[in-house]
Amino acid sequence: MLRWARAHRVAAVAIALAALALFGLGIYWFGPQRLVLDREVAEALPTPTGATDPSTGEEPLEEPSGVEEVGSGEFQSLEHGTMGLARIVELQDGTRFVRLEDLDTSDGPDLRIYLTDQPLSDDWRIWDDGVYLDLGALKGNVGDSNYRVPENVDLSRFRTVVIWCRRFTVGFGVAPI
Repeated sequence: MLRWARAHRVAAVAIALAALALFGLGIYWFGPQRLVLDREVAEALPTPTGATDPSTGEEPLEEPSGVEEVGSGEFQSLEHGTMGLARIVELQDGTRFVRLEDLDTSDGPDLRIYLTDQPLSDDWRIWDDGVYLDLGALKGNVGDSNYRVPENVDLSRFRTVVIWCRRFTVGFGVAPI
């Protein structure tokens, strides 16, 4: 092998570079480092305009008036262990959010937050079947985060919140709402 590499230096270098490129592509595509590294997020609960404590000028520690919980459910694990609470909250002005609280799941490549019409299930591949709404990229796999629901969306059409990996078409965790 070494004798061949010396005799065919250009080919050996080309093969080594191709192997290195494939290795790098594999790291990018599968993102194995995301299984052991966390992205923490700590977003406050969305509040109506002016929902501050008049004595301190800060957001109140308790849930402010003008924020109504429309639905909620605990996450259940699918392909990856997932814990936390998914809430649908509505502000006085009609703005609605999916709020994830105390979320703890694995990180992964291309994770999204979906609202789906699928009933609660432990099947980790069905969540992009039927009607679903992509609310955007998962902001962090640990902590609290908010995802705005567009105004024209009829929430009665949806039954679950799912942490979905688009790259590998699998659900990480699901919560009934």
